[in-house]
Amino acid sequence: MAESNTLYYGDNLDILRRYVPDESVDLIYLDPPFNSAQDYNVLFREQDGTRSASQIKAFEDTWSWDEAAVLAYREIVESGESVSRAMQGFRAILGDTDMLAYLSMMAPRLVELRRVLKSTGSIYIHCDTTASHYLKQIMDAIFDVRHFRNEIVWRRYGAHNDVGQGSRHYGRVHDVILFYSKSDQTTWRQVFRPYDQEYIEKTFRMTEPESGRRFTTTPLTGPGGAEKGNPVFEWQGHVRAWRYNKETIQRLHDEGKLYYSRTGYPRKKFYLDESPGVPVQDVWDDIYSLSGAHAERLGYPTQKPEALLERVLLTSSNEGDTVLDPFCGCGTTIAAAQRLKRKWIGIDITHLAITLIRHRLLDSFGEAAKYKVIGEPVSLADAQALAVAERYQFQWWALGLVGARPVEQKKGADQGIDGRLFFHDEGAKGTTKQVILSVKSGGVGVKDVRELDSVVAREKAAIGVLITLEESTRPMRTAAAGVGFYNSAWGTKHPILQILTIEELLDGKGIDYPHHTNQTFKRAPRKKTGDKSEQGDML
Repeated sequence: MAESNTLYYGDNLDILRRYVPDESVDLIYLDPPFNSAQDYNVLFREQDGTRSASQIKAFEDTWSWDEAAVLAYREIVESGESVSRAMQGFRAILGDTDMLAYLSMMAPRLVELRRVLKSTGSIYIHCDTTASHYLKQIMDAIFDVRHFRNEIVWRRYGAHNDVGQGSRHYGRVHDVILFYSKSDQTTWRQVFRPYDQEYIEKTFRMTEPESGRRFTTTPLTGPGGAEKGNPVFEWQGHVRAWRYNKETIQRLHDEGKLYYSRTGYPRKKFYLDESPGVPVQDVWDDIYSLSGAHAERLGYPTQKPEALLERVLLTSSNEGDTVLDPFCGCGTTIAAAQRLKRKWIGIDITHLAITLIRHRLLDSFGEAAKYKVIGEPVSLADAQALAVAERYQFQWWALGLVGARPVEQKKGADQGIDGRLFFHDEGAKGTTKQVILSVKSGGVGVKDVRELDSVVAREKAAIGVLITLEESTRPMRTAAAGVGFYNSAWGTKHPILQILTIEELLDGKGIDYPHHTNQTFKRAPRKKTGDKSEQGDML
């Protein structure tokens, strides 16, 4: 049974099937990994299973046409639903390409997302223009073409073109967000954007002398005239079929809310300060992609602005509703849901993402953010199983236990560093110091301590930490202790070389360093429930 305010580590298809009940979610937003910076041509190359991986450019953040993709394709085709016919058509057009693999892996996930969505719910799928037209056809097959609501264009760049490189296409400056509902009775709340100054000057041209309020005017005549039942009477010498009865018009007159022309013809005043603004349309050009100037930017490559998710959540959910993001990445949907008083469920397949979200929630909301994490190892046996199944996931998870940042792995460039921690010494504006971490899931010995010692010296690091799955030996501990201590500017002493086992970390032990000045992850801005997004109020 799924619980709200829960982070799940694992494959979202498996998590959805195991934990999330039918019709339990009010709103779904997903931004499947599909990086527009990559070479998309690789997605359309034929896959015969014999080529070397080095023959093509790797497409690391999506799927390849391999055994898993073939099984996913067969499963969705054998379902016999309308999506089965769509996938067979795609295979006839695309062949056995990585693009077909991408669609084959997405289709069963979208089927599950429809299952968990309430009848009043909505789903927004954020995608690149290279795949949006394929995904729209899959969504039509799964959600029914009658429940397609909008293709939203998000203009994320002002200008973006390789003119200097001889490009022969228009600048690609937008993403697509496909908006579907599950039924005709979907949750909807109209949001507005402010008028621009040019529109205000052109439309609200008059100013009320008594109050200084700007206004325009609207007709008082009734649409359709007397034939539509509008009351007919004389007012200030003008006989018309009016929008309101005579008593209402008298009240508006007494309140000074009527504007009279030179002939005495009345119109109703419409004040600028009473207008909610312009109803949001299907082109969103007022929300900007994140740059270094935005405080919320955490350095995650596909991070979306919270204002974008705020608009989605305010439009298609209410306070207390449950929001699901099955590809939650660095947690923008979760942060927006927490701030807007929604319950949330996040799923991601990397421990690095779960670590980032933990830090983001702590930085932004402190202890007010109550949630559970399901799927992470909670025992030594769990950790051993993860190490056997996925070595890098084990490494990222272990680093997350101590709040360290993984180091990007480059082929043939093993520098003996798996992660880093940073802290400030000599005061808040002092020198940035680092802790070097090495993670070992296999057998360890004194040589590992000596290697770490040499890496610490080479990197001029303050402290080195060896995290081990197995128990350390007495010679290892003796060698580490012989290196001495780091003396901080705060008057504290910390062993330069430290050995921590996974079992110790699970029991709550941590690295001995001046952790109160930790600077490892960029801190998310402090927020509280009900705050506006960095880019402003959408209502």
